[in-house]
Amino acid sequence: MRKIDQKRRGVLKLAVLFAAVPFVDVVSNRTNLLAATVSRFSTTLVTNGEVLTAAHWGMLKLTIKDVKIVKSEPYQKTSDIFNSLQYYTQDLVYAKDRIKYPMVRKSYLENPNSSKPELRGKDEWVRVSYEEAIKLIAGELKKTREDRGAEGIFAGSYGWKSSGNMHNSRVLLHRFMNTIGGFTGSLGDYSTGAAQVIMPHVLGTIEVYEQQTSWPVVLESSKVVVIWGANLMRTLKISWTSTDEQGFKYLQELKKSNKQIICIDPEKNETCTYLDAKWVPITPGTDVALMMGMAYHLLKTDNYDKVFLDEYTEGFDEFKEYLLGKKDKVAKDTKWASKICGIDEATIKELALLMYNNRTMIMAGWGIQRAQYGEQTHWMIVTLASMLGQIGLAGGGFGFSYHYSNGGVPTAKGGKIGGITSTITSTQNTGGSSWLEKTAKFSFPVARIADALLNPGKVIEHNGSKITYPDIDFVYWVGGNPMVHHQDTNTLVKALRKPKTIVVNEIFWTPTARMADIVMPVTTSYERDDITMSGDYSNLNIIPMKQAVERQNEAKDDYDIFCDLAKEFGVLKDYSQNKTALEWIEEFYLSAYNQVENIGLNIPKFKEFWEANKPVTFEVPQENAEFVRYADYREDPILEPLGTPSGKIEIFSKVIENMNYDDCKGHPTWFEPDEWLGMKNKDAEFALITSHPDHRLHSQLNNTSLREKYAVANREPIFINKKDAKSKGIKDGDLVRVYNKRGEILAGAVLTDKLKRGVVRVDEGAWYDPLERGKIGTICLNGNVNVLTKDIPTSKLANGNSSNTALVNIEKYTKKAKDISIFKQP
Repeated sequence: MRKIDQKRRGVLKLAVLFAAVPFVDVVSNRTNLLAATVSRFSTTLVTNGEVLTAAHWGMLKLTIKDVKIVKSEPYQKTSDIFNSLQYYTQDLVYAKDRIKYPMVRKSYLENPNSSKPELRGKDEWVRVSYEEAIKLIAGELKKTREDRGAEGIFAGSYGWKSSGNMHNSRVLLHRFMNTIGGFTGSLGDYSTGAAQVIMPHVLGTIEVYEQQTSWPVVLESSKVVVIWGANLMRTLKISWTSTDEQGFKYLQELKKSNKQIICIDPEKNETCTYLDAKWVPITPGTDVALMMGMAYHLLKTDNYDKVFLDEYTEGFDEFKEYLLGKKDKVAKDTKWASKICGIDEATIKELALLMYNNRTMIMAGWGIQRAQYGEQTHWMIVTLASMLGQIGLAGGGFGFSYHYSNGGVPTAKGGKIGGITSTITSTQNTGGSSWLEKTAKFSFPVARIADALLNPGKVIEHNGSKITYPDIDFVYWVGGNPMVHHQDTNTLVKALRKPKTIVVNEIFWTPTARMADIVMPVTTSYERDDITMSGDYSNLNIIPMKQAVERQNEAKDDYDIFCDLAKEFGVLKDYSQNKTALEWIEEFYLSAYNQVENIGLNIPKFKEFWEANKPVTFEVPQENAEFVRYADYREDPILEPLGTPSGKIEIFSKVIENMNYDDCKGHPTWFEPDEWLGMKNKDAEFALITSHPDHRLHSQLNNTSLREKYAVANREPIFINKKDAKSKGIKDGDLVRVYNKRGEILAGAVLTDKLKRGVVRVDEGAWYDPLERGKIGTICLNGNVNVLTKDIPTSKLANGNSSNTALVNIEKYTKKAKDISIFKQP
């Protein structure tokens, strides 16, 4: 196994080497060479026919009739699992709520220096010319930069921008801001805010975005698969680039296998049902307690791997003292755990021994760490897996990305395209998770946006350092919808009234666009040329994303908007390098072309690739199909140490211990959340879980006809245990008011026996549609769940979001409800 991994690592190192050196950087006259090599060929749109493109939800075949998209469907099928997201491209392009023209809020246009920011969200809009909008943005940006410096401009723009390595709106914004002097950005992400900070202390790597032990190895060697807080049937519909759809194929093979599959989740979700797995219903927010009860039982029955703990981990003895209750006089035994997590002692003991006695792969999701003290969940999973002693063995250990972007699909041998960069001095990026790039002069944790806007000058603890919030007066947002994805919407509305200027580049009249002062209409990815890869981990295909239809109304590419803004600042040449978008795209492709050529493979030249309108597909070598995560470390921990201070898995971290945080100790710890079902004196009755939606990508596609497939009473559905609903007099299809001290929403009731009693679920991503526009505290007509969630940090260590730490009340809504209006023109 070690020799195979060495070969694989050599291939990957070679790929990385060539990815870091753009093909023309070695010559002195870059611009002239590029001008000479860029292919000159027809880019005429297809009038009638088919066009290949890609989205986060896969490669798509678009049918064009009379220069209009009339049909969208998957380009390929790898399994019998249906991906509902792939059929609604035409709804996006021709949406009723497209932003047609540059628009400025009336009060802002009248006087930017006294624009009545309290009217954001309810003021009238005024159409202006594109040139007028550009000059207005540039002028106000210059004023802010002179008055507040780079710190006063926030351009974090975290979000799932459209697929494509050229038109990466967030990177294009950052490139512009860096070209004119810098900006304030954000750290981390909403998805893995806690885990991505704690894991480097524990494993020496971010872990959550790393390749997993390959699916072929799991299918061959695992006896037990534990899916912990994940729903692969939903989340494998998408990828950060474009899904390769191979994960569904392996999920189908897992279903056909004779493995024992266990799902630990408050809900018997679609994955659990599809795999016919054993469902272990757990009280939300208590996963750490369950794992500690299991660990205690393993310890007391002497069913744990002492050799692995001695050779490969650091600090188990400190954790053992805590587990046994030596200091706090509370033994974390199965009785203690059962009382907290709602799972009987016999099941806890059975789970522990089953996982110890059989080769077990723990596939953990991210929802369990999107909660108060979320750092503890993944740290405890690593600790439990260390006690099982199977880390680095075929089919054993843990994986934190099987549910995301098809982790575990073997990595192909080929080239990786480049992408636009956020700085003019850096080489091409590889189209990865752009929010992880450190491009801003000043940054704060992304989940603290509202706190930062409301409290300039406030000092917070973060991962052993202190961060001072800047005094932000200008916000530029592209490619995301924070009014929907940030917690505690009412607090966010208040926060977004603090800056002097908010500019949003958007396709649709999203809730975020409606909170802006200046709105710039941009193209969908189907109205411009681009390029992407499918498979964040597999790098399986290079996909041309040829423009399918004309730009709608006055929409422009983000690239064009920022080029024109750069021209206003006199830095157009620096920003654009005198390249058109298609010239950049060819350069990105040639980066992969050279990588492939240097490892003895062949792919078409760009002109042939682009005109063929077909993907380039790479093969997977056998050694990559046999990849086992941490196999090298297990074989030789001295020569292959981890990136931690000890070089080992740190069950106890001296670094974290020395931070002296009261909400994150030096070893995994059970902390009781501020809101959960087991608390005393609850002011709300039900635990709320906010799952990834089945028929959206977060808030994307909520404005398409796909919504008709799942809306109940024309609202976002709320799933309620049948017995709980009966106690409240609620029936299937009833309109329900869901509320707590933070806000209230309307939702349509769906009764189920697949939810643990006392738990309700509302998927995240429904567009915020307030009854009274601009009024803080008004009810959301469309069921945006973040009206109800808590905007508190996971801990001082990571400052991640705590969206799954919330209690709510529910009642049947008997008044006449106003119709939703969020999907119409304002």
